[in-house]
Amino acid sequence: MGTVSVVDNAIYVDGRRKLAPSSLDTAFSALRSCSDEGRSFAWIGMLRPGKDEIDAVAREFGLHELAVEDTVNQHQRPKLERYGNTVFVVLRPARYVDPVEVIKLGELHLFLGPEFAITVRHADEPDLAVVRKHLEEDPELLAHGPYAVLWGVLDRVVDDYQPVLEGLQDDIDQIEEQVFGGDAAVSKRIYQLSREVIAFYRAVEPLRDIFAQLRWQFGKNGDTTDVELRRRMRDVEDHATRVLERVENFKTLLTNLVNVQATLVGQRQNEEMARLTEAGFEQNEQVKRISSWAAIAFAPTLVAGIYGMNFDSMPELHWALGYPFAILLMVLAGGLLWVLFKRNDWL
Repeated sequence: MGTVSVVDNAIYVDGRRKLAPSSLDTAFSALRSCSDEGRSFAWIGMLRPGKDEIDAVAREFGLHELAVEDTVNQHQRPKLERYGNTVFVVLRPARYVDPVEVIKLGELHLFLGPEFAITVRHADEPDLAVVRKHLEEDPELLAHGPYAVLWGVLDRVVDDYQPVLEGLQDDIDQIEEQVFGGDAAVSKRIYQLSREVIAFYRAVEPLRDIFAQLRWQFGKNGDTTDVELRRRMRDVEDHATRVLERVENFKTLLTNLVNVQATLVGQRQNEEMARLTEAGFEQNEQVKRISSWAAIAFAPTLVAGIYGMNFDSMPELHWALGYPFAILLMVLAGGLLWVLFKRNDWL
């Protein structure tokens, strides 16, 4: 069996690194040889293991086939499941890629037994070498075995959520400026960021159930569970709760921004319609005025046109007062039309 995926493999006795087995095949036997020296357990760290490697570890430490299947298939939601004396934990580490506003979710599996802790990473992050180093610097904490490893991993995963929150907060602040600045392209950005927030929420929300089960486990253990470890678990739970609250606030804020954007767009459309209506009304008024003056001008033109026809037997054609009468008729016709149009507010 190859060991390419094994990034670290060590046996700890009373919280101190004792042995580093050369292969997974020898880890179990090495653990048995250290059992008389104190409280011992094996911590095996794996990165992107193949199915054969996972199956080999499963046979060596008696892992349940359903948990092994989940690890092989990946794409699991965060959870904590118990199979006899073995606890299987799935976590979703997160990293925010700000230039493209995307949250990269990893997947981290842990198998915890009375004498072993197996961490299986399916992505490069988080770097559990930092967690291992931190725990090895505190032998008293690490002496409490696999649950100390679980605490260290949970603490790192939850701490890594903080930069994600800050990245989301910065982008939401920018979106608010775009919304109230009238940027028409902001709707797409809100939708895309909402999808990322929902995906992040799905990675964080199940931690509630995980910590609830851990509280039950520690309560069942009673005085056998280290008080300091329980305190540290509560501290991580508090951090996770604050993370979840902020993510829920982000969801609400983005929903509100969608509503505000729709309201502002509708308001701008109403203003544009009002402007167009006002412009149409003004244009209509101008048309009425022009039509009125055209009608007024048409009346004397009609009279002049009639009397300008070249016929001998036209009424009043040879009448001495015919010309003044025609002028008077033109003025009266135009004046009458002016009075009518003025009364109807066309002028």
